[in-house]
Amino acid sequence: VPARLDPSSIRNKAKRTKVYSKLKAAKKKEKQDRRASNKRAAEHAAALGEELPKKKPRTIENTRIDDPTFVKADDLEVFGDEATDEFAQIFSNTETPKIMITTRPRPSKELFKFISDLMQLIPKAYYYPRKGFDVKKICSFASSKNFTHLVVLGEKAKTCNGMLVSRLPEGPTAFFKVSNVQLGCDIEHHGSKTSHCPEILLNNFHTRLGRRVGRFLGSLFPHDPDFTGRQAVTFHNQRDYIFVRHHRYIFDEVESQEEPKASKKTKSAPEKTKERVKARLQELGPRFTLKLRWLQQGSFDTLYGEYEWIHRRGEMDT
Repeated sequence: VPARLDPSSIRNKAKRTKVYSKLKAAKKKEKQDRRASNKRAAEHAAALGEELPKKKPRTIENTRIDDPTFVKADDLEVFGDEATDEFAQIFSNTETPKIMITTRPRPSKELFKFISDLMQLIPKAYYYPRKGFDVKKICSFASSKNFTHLVVLGEKAKTCNGMLVSRLPEGPTAFFKVSNVQLGCDIEHHGSKTSHCPEILLNNFHTRLGRRVGRFLGSLFPHDPDFTGRQAVTFHNQRDYIFVRHHRYIFDEVESQEEPKASKKTKSAPEKTKERVKARLQELGPRFTLKLRWLQQGSFDTLYGEYEWIHRRGEMDT
């Protein structure tokens, strides 16, 4: 709206109301004209036996500005780097991930419920109490016990609000803000996890940084899924928020009946039944959201560690 027609810039209430009414009427007429034009175009296409192309709805993702760091399907440089990165052995099934989970000093009882769900979510995850040791010593201890990852959970107001993940023994290390935590027992109609290894789904990790973070999270799990368990763990990246979900997919055979057709000799033809397969999901839990705060090269080191990426509040928030 031009400055001279912006109602908020008019101090006189009567005049401001009048200008606002005119603008509202003009927008309404413009909308009516657009609908009438679309209707005429549809009628013209129907008369010619054609179909109008369907308009794509405007979403946050398809209106996002193209990022030059998006990885293309033929980017051999990126795929070459990933073939020799810190997670390559896990993705190629030559190394089995083994996870150590610990907490901040003096955790609350509520945090242990989330730890229990995490241990059911991640195969070969083991809890070790913190006992006042600093993170560097815990990294050294975990490496000596052949753990591949260290996960340190933080909390605020008896709710998990942070997750430090370190690839052992040489890194990298990442810190995620944790929010919207919901335990499996609190999810309506939730199921129970079995011992089968789940499938891992990494969605919308398209940039160089996104692919690295996606591979980091994917390296927590073995990449030899047992499909008989029909379990899937999803990391869905949406506007730099990573939504974590755990589901079991179920296939149901549904019989559909056709309507009876009229016949010349008989009043109605016999009904036919068709069997079709319908898929549905049962959430197992837990569910939570991650947001990357920083990514550091090497193992955890707050003094001399070199950061690959740091989130800058306000400047990077969209």
